[in-house]
Amino acid sequence: MDHPSLVNDVALCILCAWGASVVAHQLKQPLILAYLVAGYVIGPQGFELIQDRHSVETIASLGLLLLMFMIGLEIDLKKIISAGRPILVTGATQILGTLVLGVGFFLLCGFKMNSGSLEAVYLGVAATLSSTVIIIKILYERRELDTLPGRISLGVLVLQDILAIIFFALQPQLNDPSLAVLGAVLLKVVVLVGVALLLSRYVLPEIFSAFARLPELVLVGALAWCFLVALGASWLGLSREMGALVAGVAISTFPYTLDVAAKVTTIRDFFITLFFVALGMQIPQPEWSVLGWAFVIALFVIVSRFITVSLPLYFLKQGLRASLLPAIHLTALSELSVVVVAMGLASHHIGEGLFGMVSYAFVILAVLATLGVNRSDKLLPIGFRFMRSLGLKDIGQTNEGHAADEAGAHGHGGAKVFLLGFSWTASSLLEELQRTQPDAVRELAVIDFNPNVHHELKRRGVRAIYGDISQRDTLIHAGIATAEMILCTLPNTLLKGSSNLRLLRQLRELNATAEIVVHAELIKDVPELYAAGASHVLLTRLVEAAELIGVLEAARGKRLTERGEELRREVQKRNEVIP
Repeated sequence: MDHPSLVNDVALCILCAWGASVVAHQLKQPLILAYLVAGYVIGPQGFELIQDRHSVETIASLGLLLLMFMIGLEIDLKKIISAGRPILVTGATQILGTLVLGVGFFLLCGFKMNSGSLEAVYLGVAATLSSTVIIIKILYERRELDTLPGRISLGVLVLQDILAIIFFALQPQLNDPSLAVLGAVLLKVVVLVGVALLLSRYVLPEIFSAFARLPELVLVGALAWCFLVALGASWLGLSREMGALVAGVAISTFPYTLDVAAKVTTIRDFFITLFFVALGMQIPQPEWSVLGWAFVIALFVIVSRFITVSLPLYFLKQGLRASLLPAIHLTALSELSVVVVAMGLASHHIGEGLFGMVSYAFVILAVLATLGVNRSDKLLPIGFRFMRSLGLKDIGQTNEGHAADEAGAHGHGGAKVFLLGFSWTASSLLEELQRTQPDAVRELAVIDFNPNVHHELKRRGVRAIYGDISQRDTLIHAGIATAEMILCTLPNTLLKGSSNLRLLRQLRELNATAEIVVHAELIKDVPELYAAGASHVLLTRLVEAAELIGVLEAARGKRLTERGEELRREVQKRNEVIP
């Protein structure tokens, strides 16, 4: 092998990927999309700059194994089991529903499913998977990972990863899918998973704990474990990718997992860049027929997410918002979808045309999902109207979208104090009121769009109005015009589609006399909020600073342990809506 040539090719791949990434970052598009474009540009369909394409692909395959290992590290089986009914039911419905709908739909479209071609199967599996990398990045930047829709989306993604494990196990045997062969494959999977879990339970903890103070050995040990299980899978006739996933899952609960993930990420990013650049080299030229089918695949994914995600969540009483947002989040086709069809192409289960269709569908949906999630506040009202046109009511609302009259005019039941949005501070405030001023709770109404919070507040006898506080109609029909006091404890980062200043101005238009309290994160925002009509501004950083002064004084007086015990006793007494 011509080593200088290979080094030059790898260097060229990285340089082109970096250049495309800079452009993608400016356009706020996923980096994976940039890598695919870079591969296409320097590949055989572009300027043909790569001399040793197959050697680059061989090195890049290491990136795929590391990607599978990292995904496995993020799969916590204990969390899946305790995830709750909405996530488990929605995940199962999305996976099974999209598979069945996908295979059936693509068969009707003329794609084949026989011993010579498995196009419909690969399309069904590819359409089922959503992008973990794209979704987590966008939700993290928008600070929505810990919201209810964010947690549902993450839960479904983890269950999709388990589907990937199963498919990678069965994929090498798809040419001969007899019951005997499938049974043998499942037995091999059980053996591989069983041995991996036994070793991770009884052997690996001792090894890792012995080298816990040597980070380099922990990293090398984790990588050695990844490739050992991948080799074991290959020896059993299973895919190495499936082995890497199992290796990650097996040690996902180790105390060293976060450290391992942080260190492997840098190595993975290098190889995964090469992997997606190499995939980009395989994308065929954009013929009209290929692009047309790519749009059909993209449209199917969008529609199927509504059917298999939004509808199940709605019937699980999660409300219109929490039903629609996960469907928008999960629209992005997974990077594993491209991997799946690439494996099918390598195994001669599908043709190059189908690989091109899925690759272009990935690009289309990556762009649409990024735009959709970032502009979800604009899309949601459209989705609400569509669902109401189907006769689907929101929690506590009529078909017209107005809050149902549960207790008196406009549904507020004579409430004098309105709490807009319900997060940690509001939860603690309600706890204090219930303990010290129970009469004040009877004058309180909470407006929030978290269905779990809504149901819990109703169970505790607190007036709860389901709705989005950034929507003017919600405030009007909740009866905000008659309120004597209005509190908003949410920072701007949690106010989706609005801000405290915008909300305050809207509240003053609807109610000129109420005492209004809003939140500020930045000191420079305080004068502007008062100028806009705030009665009081919460600047919680000052409260936290005063608390820290007390902590410092307690530390100087050797009373910090005593102060900590007081806090622990106080926390044990509390029974908050959001613990």
